[in-house]
Amino acid sequence: PSAAAFVVQLWGSCALSPNGSVPSFTLGFNGTPLVCSEPGGSGRPVPCPAGLLNGTAAYLAEGLSRDPAWMQRMRERERACALLRPHSASGLRSAPPQARVTSSASSDATVPVLLTCHVWGFYPPDVTVLWLRNGDVVSPGDNPPPIVPNGDLTYQTQLTLTVTPAHGDTFTCSVQHPSLEQPLFVDWGRGLSPALLGKVVAATMVMLLGLSVFAIGVHRYRAPAPG
Repeated sequence: PSAAAFVVQLWGSCALSPNGSVPSFTLGFNGTPLVCSEPGGSGRPVPCPAGLLNGTAAYLAEGLSRDPAWMQRMRERERACALLRPHSASGLRSAPPQARVTSSASSDATVPVLLTCHVWGFYPPDVTVLWLRNGDVVSPGDNPPPIVPNGDLTYQTQLTLTVTPAHGDTFTCSVQHPSLEQPLFVDWGRGLSPALLGKVVAATMVMLLGLSVFAIGVHRYRAPAPG
């Protein structure tokens, strides 16, 4: 047969291990593994376990282990794999999200309100953010919110909702993430207008002042007369 019928293949990887990332390689012939890296991360060429052509594989492994160019190549691969060690546990890392609701609230109950649920600081990026109105899910629409990476390897997103709240309505931002055992809920409800809030505070202060004067008067009335 012609030489084109024979194919020598070499493939390598940085395998994950409890101590980090270690290099591994396999040298094959026509799809049959012959020489592999020794288990344990030493990188020394050895015949592949349960491989075919064992005699040829042993001969090649011995020759490669004595070849300075090949061993230099393995040392360079080990250095390259070492760069991946700090990231070997990234798939196991997780960070829970934080959430906050802001609004363009107005004292006029007939004006629509724009609610924004800000979610940040989470990893991995898989997150589900929903709006609830009085406990019922509000249709999220056709366009899911974009998930944007942060500089600290976490992510952020936000979901907006335009509503005209009725009296007693409560809107809740629900955040579901793999790092959470249960969803994170942040509520929003229309509060008192600034003018009404000022009136309530003023009335409370007047009431407290009246109670203080009354208490002083009662104390003086009950006090025994001198002499």
